[in-house]
Amino acid sequence: MVKVYTTPTCAYCHALMDWLESKDIKYVEKDATKESDIKTVPVTEVDGVRIVGFDRPGIKKALKAAGLWK
Repeated sequence: MVKVYTTPTCAYCHALMDWLESKDIKYVEKDATKESDIKTVPVTEVDGVRIVGFDRPGIKKALKAAGLWK
């Protein structure tokens, strides 16, 4: 499962979600303001592995490890 922790005004969050959608990666958007351990956004969580920021190589690596990257 892929979760993306965001805030409404975060441009990087929206760019990340657009990128995931362009790759046909399904995700669940979560409100980062309701998570006490999230201090910066975006945060992408892939099967429990968290990647901070719009780190494409890191996100691809986590997606590949989870069998979600084509």
